[in-house]
Amino acid sequence: MNLHVETRGHEGPPLLLVHGWGGDHRVWHALDFGERRVIAPDLRGHGRSPAPATGYRPADLARDLLPLLDEPVVAIGHSMGAQVVTALAVEHPELVSALVVIAPAYGADVAEERLIPGRLAALRADGAAAALRQLGPLPGPITEQLLATPGHVLAECYAGMYTEPGAFGVRRESERYLAGRTCPVLAVHNVPEAAKWEAGLSRPPLGHPRSTTVVWPEAGHFLHLEHPATFVDLVLSQSW
Repeated sequence: MNLHVETRGHEGPPLLLVHGWGGDHRVWHALDFGERRVIAPDLRGHGRSPAPATGYRPADLARDLLPLLDEPVVAIGHSMGAQVVTALAVEHPELVSALVVIAPAYGADVAEERLIPGRLAALRADGAAAALRQLGPLPGPITEQLLATPGHVLAECYAGMYTEPGAFGVRRESERYLAGRTCPVLAVHNVPEAAKWEAGLSRPPLGHPRSTTVVWPEAGHFLHLEHPATFVDLVLSQSW
């Protein structure tokens, strides 16, 4: 898979920036990491990358990233991208020195789990139009990126996160899969209940002793774009 990728900067351990469902590398333009080396790909089926018929499980999307990495990275992912970087850290731990997950698309509780079959059926029928109905109002550039994403990509990514064999989007499967993370994890949530759940998994003995969970309850799902300078400062202040 020959992914489109944007790189910039040259200092420090690389930051791998992985966008969410229906986004692309441009969502990260609002974040200024200075001269820090940044690797920002378009995932399979998104942005300028090819959109084959299959290969949209988080583990598949993580595998596509391997040719981009020549040393361990701090892997940062938003929403679906948080599933992708988690899969990268679990399946290829030698390539991830630390994880940053932003409003991760795992840990769906029972109420959300009940909605998954209907949402997937709508996505397979209506593609991006169904995705917009499910997500509600989005920042303007995000809406444009979502509408440009092929419908089969949105549906297959959703299935890969929640219904395909090995999916870890629902809470009981998340707890099993996240136990395989061996690096420090900075989890940034906007939902207090989800933050509390993640903190329970991240603390020893289940998680790494340098893992941290923070919650910004006043923010929305795109919290890193709502507070870009605060988010950058939080990431760069970590002592990994």
